[in-house]
Order: sequence, then structure tokens, then C-alpha cells
Amino acid sequence: MERVIYNAKVYLEKDSFAQAVLIQDDKIVLTGTNEDVLAAADSTAIKTDAMGHLLLPGFHDTHMHLSVFGKEAQTIQLDKITSIKELISHSKKDLERLKPGPDSFIFGMGWNQEQFTDEHRFPNRHDLDQISTENPVIFNRRCFHMICCNTKALEIAGLDKKAPVIESGQIDVDENGVPTGLIREDAMDLIFDIIPPLTEEQLEQNLSFACNHALSCGLTTVASNDVRGKDLDQYLRVYKKLYEKGLRLRIRQQSGMAEEADLDEYIQRGLTTGKTLIEPFYKMGPIKLFADGSLGSQTAYMRSPYKDAPTDAPDTQGIRLVPPKVMASYVKKSSANGLQVVVHSIGDGAVDSVVSCFEAVTSTGDNPLRHGVVHCQITDLPLLERMADHKIHALVQPVFLASDLYIAEARVGKELASTSYAFKTMGELGIPVSYGTDCPIEDMNPFLNLECAVTRRDPANPEKEAYFPEECVDIWTAVDSYTVGSAYTDFDEGVLGRIKKGYQADLILVDQDIFSIPSDQIKKTKVLFTMVGGEYAYER
Repeated sequence: MERVIYNAKVYLEKDSFAQAVLIQDDKIVLTGTNEDVLAAADSTAIKTDAMGHLLLPGFHDTHMHLSVFGKEAQTIQLDKITSIKELISHSKKDLERLKPGPDSFIFGMGWNQEQFTDEHRFPNRHDLDQISTENPVIFNRRCFHMICCNTKALEIAGLDKKAPVIESGQIDVDENGVPTGLIREDAMDLIFDIIPPLTEEQLEQNLSFACNHALSCGLTTVASNDVRGKDLDQYLRVYKKLYEKGLRLRIRQQSGMAEEADLDEYIQRGLTTGKTLIEPFYKMGPIKLFADGSLGSQTAYMRSPYKDAPTDAPDTQGIRLVPPKVMASYVKKSSANGLQVVVHSIGDGAVDSVVSCFEAVTSTGDNPLRHGVVHCQITDLPLLERMADHKIHALVQPVFLASDLYIAEARVGKELASTSYAFKTMGELGIPVSYGTDCPIEDMNPFLNLECAVTRRDPANPEKEAYFPEECVDIWTAVDSYTVGSAYTDFDEGVLGRIKKGYQADLILVDQDIFSIPSDQIKKTKVLFTMVGGEYAYER
């Protein structure tokens, strides 16, 4: 079957556009003028008049969490809460919508104490007890590296009176040693273990909702970190059902490893990176590891103590989630068996440690498995130069600046802040850069992400000074990082990321020309249609 999209502004590469595209089955076969493409098309070709709108390659998000985003629809939304008082009142009101049963868990996501204007502190068990004392209440901080629980949830987990010591986590306690309800990093597993697992029907519902939303945003490929080792087969069963029902979204499955035995099983099964697991859309992505936590919760691992460390803990440097020797073992074993590794690393101490692991399995200028640092936020120039020397990928989220610009300098100091979130420098040094959102930590909307990369401002507060504007990138660089750059990180180069002969017809038509409008208007762009493999997957 042939399709023609004509009368469009077709983005080919920087400063280069065509008017029309000819598609045969799932591939692009010609780009050019309206006259040339229409003349080359068969008389039976389906023709679409783009009405002068911009046609882009589909966006490719290199790190997010689809299943968690889907689950959010069944939770209390806390991302816009600006006070502890509002957190309580909003949650009590939202329970009328959720109508939890007597034994049900109440979940909330997105709170951020940095936004609280009444009391500049973390919420605690007593605050959440005002929402419910009968049901367990568990609220995730925006970064997903800290939770707050009510007394009922702590009781069920056996944590209401004392706190065990967790090497790679923390349970906050009051002056009497009693848990406050705040739990960080791996200690959160003590709470997560009491939560009933999702059924496959619930997982299917969550993933269906998330995937279709992604398509409506203009995403055609998503590297999603949902699997944790042993549950890969469950996800395969669910995705197979979704594809049989007509889903058209390319998935690159990032797999977390709960323990080394899970990695050994992947190796025994021959689950190498890039292997197609469900034709033609679902492929094995990288192994995903965690080196540290988040900046907002002060669990990102730093080389030096936080500048704004608590007065009662002035040596706070964050939490190293995996010891360096263990991390090195994972990286070495994965590399020897054809598995790409990407590691969540936010603090400069974490980035340093992870880069050292990658240096041990790569050579100068050669990183064949395209190992990478996810987030890669707090860095200095020597760290970035080491990444460039070994072609270590940076899987970054410019949209993080919308919130982090308010706290980064206070956390790490002006000098280190000035070399952090260094997206322009990364590209200039030759580091392979790709974009993602870490959704639902941030909105999966690519245009919001693009605006943050180009302006380095908070889109909700454009009057706020740009965060070290010398690191702004131009719109061409931002789009390419989100398309052809992301495709390269996921071994999809030459197939995805461009509107070019021989590439898959993964295209989006949008209502604004993002290359010519004011940069603070990019976020308002809407997707008119999304096409994956030559078939419409979403139409507005």
C-alpha cells in the first residue's frame, strides 16, 4: 500500500525541508516537492493534505516508566500541591472519587516539599493520618526516591515503633527513635512488599492507557523501565495481548535487576540487547541499574556533602545504592554477554563511580554496547571529558530543569551547578546524547521537554531567570537528540529518527512550526496525527 503526505513542511535535517513524503507499506521511499512525490506515487495511493503543517520524525523517549504512569490514573495526584494543609484536604476530597474499600491501599504520587508554602518540611505519618487511619496511605515523592506513609501502613509493615538499619536506604525517625513515616531508597521495599501485586488485567489496563497517551503526545518509540528481572514474562504476555488488539508503539524494554541471579537468567535465555521479543515493535533494551537517588530528596550521591545539608546531619552526601564492586561486576558480566547497561546516576559521586565501571569495559573512542548514564545531572568538566573519551552515552531529561533550577545551586554550590545539566557541552565534547522524560516523574510531553532544553527556564514561570543559559541548545539540536540521537542510543540508527528513504515511516504532524515560533511557545504544540510503520496510531 502507498501513502502520500503532501503540502507539508517536512523536516529532513538542520535547515533542510521537503514538501512531501511517499510511503510504501511501512517505509519511506521518497521525499521531495509536492510535484515530484505525487508524480511518483501510484494512482491508488492514499493522499493526505497536511495543510502546510510541520511533519517530524516520531519522538523517541529513552527513559520512562509506562506502567507507573498508567497506574497514576488510579492514584491521588499531588504534583500541584503547594502546602501540607492542601495535601491533606485535597487527598480527603479525592477519596470520594476513588472510593477505597476497607482493606484497600490509598496511593498518591507527586508531592514535592520544595513547593510547600505553609511549612517548608516533609510531610509525616501524622499528616497522612488525617487522611485515613483505617486504610494504609502511601504517598510517593515526585522523584520516586522517597515515600511518606501513615501509621496504618507502618503498622502493617512492622515499622510503626522502630526502624531497622538499611545499608542502601533510610527510615527517618523522630527524637525518640520512632519512624516519622518518611522512607528513602531501598528501605522503601519494606513498604512495597506489603502491597498486593497487580493482576495481569490491571497491568494491561495501565499499559494500554499509558501507551495510547504516549502516541497522542507524538512518541513513537519508548524505552520503558518497568520490568524488574523476574516479571519480564508477565510483561511479554500483556504486551502481546495489546499488540494483538492493535497497539502501535515501539517499546525498548529496560530491565531492572533485583539481584544477580536475575541477570544470570537473562544471559542463559540469550536476552541480548536489541533482540526482538514481539514482532515487530517490542525489543529487549538495556539492563537498568541504580547508583543513587534524587537531588530533591538529598539521596543523590555526591563527592562532597550537600551545601544545604540538614544541621543535624552536616555530612550528608546522599545514598550509594549499589557498592562500586557490585556495580562493576554487573557491568562486566553484562558486557561479556551482549547486554547494554544504563545506570541511574544523578550526583557527581554516582556519575564518577559509574563512569569508572564503564571505562573498565570500553576503550578510548569505542563503546560498542553503548553503555550510558541516565540523568547525568551533577557533573564537572573532567567527568564529561571522561565520558566523551569513551563515548559513554548521556540519557538526559531537560524537563528536570523546570523544578531542579530552584534547588540545584543551593544543593551543590554555584561552581558545580554551573557545569551541571550541561547539555550543550555534552554535545560539543562528542558525548552521544538522547532525550527522555523519566515520566511520570515529569510529563512525557516532548514539546515541554524541548522547550526546557532550548530555554533552560521553568515553562510555568517564564519570568524566572534561565539556569546557566550558556548551556541552552538550539531547537535543531534538541529535536535531533530526541529522534536520531535517541534512535542511536537504542541501536535503531538507520531505521528510526529521520524522514529519509529506507527509514520506517514513524511520523508526526503538529500544529505549530517549532523551528520558527518563539521558544517559550513550543510547549503549546499539539500533535495532529501519529503514524507508526506507515499506519496511523493516533489522530486528533
